[in-house]
Amino acid sequence: MADTPTPPVEATRVDPRLLELLVCPLTKESLEYDATREELISRSAKLAYPIRDGIPIMLPEEARSLTE
Repeated sequence: MADTPTPPVEATRVDPRLLELLVCPLTKESLEYDATREELISRSAKLAYPIRDGIPIMLPEEARSLTE
């Protein structure tokens, strides 16, 4: 029985049209897409909203703080 190679896992993509519409729920300002970390960044709120299975989770309580 031969080993079957595992197909490469593709990064989850977010529809660019959706990204144009989304804003930070706290500041109502535009967001930056970080494809490496799969997050939407709100610089003004200092939060990073996660993207899970291609779906942005726009809840402040689910966001990661960007404060250093």
